[in-house]
Amino acid sequence: LMVWLRRTTHYLFIVVVAVNSTLLTINAGDYIFYTDWAWTSFVVFSVSQSTMLVVGAIYYMLFTGVPGTATYYATIMTIYTWVAKGAWFALGYPYDFIVTPVWIPSAMLLDLTYWATRRNKHAAIIIGGTLVGLSLPIFNMINLLLVRDPLEMAFKYPRPTLPPYMTPIEPQVGKFYNSPVALGSGAGAVLSVPIAALGAKLNTWTYRWMAA
Repeated sequence: LMVWLRRTTHYLFIVVVAVNSTLLTINAGDYIFYTDWAWTSFVVFSVSQSTMLVVGAIYYMLFTGVPGTATYYATIMTIYTWVAKGAWFALGYPYDFIVTPVWIPSAMLLDLTYWATRRNKHAAIIIGGTLVGLSLPIFNMINLLLVRDPLEMAFKYPRPTLPPYMTPIEPQVGKFYNSPVALGSGAGAVLSVPIAALGAKLNTWTYRWMAA
């Protein structure tokens, strides 16, 4: 019974984190359409997605102990978000209104770190967490370059709930800083490590709680 309960608790946590990451993407994923705020939002989005990915991926990976599980987890997140995009499409928005983040390559780097260090948990936290935080903004910016003109999309499909100060206007590129990818990568690399440690610790706490 305890084995069953422990496994159920783990899988429930995995589902909850994956669903939350999908909701987080939907709430922040159309940041590119707030064109005047695009660079600022890109950094916030990069950090939020890096940390959300790493906490669930390392939890799931250490739970199974199998390199490749983080990539599987990122694939789950990606599928969830693509399904959720269908809801926006049904409301009349274009299918690329929500930009699905590129989680999978960053998760592959986490898996590769775990595999290359012979399943060393601390290396996965420090090196893997850093690589996830560094790489995700880079992959996401490449992803955004493939989206059709965001300014045109913003005017054509305005968000009805946007407050006046968030109304799409001509973008002020470089208004806040010149390199959102560099800032997102730097902040993500720093923050993803403690969040990865939290994911690893959650794995331990779950076992202890279920064994009590």
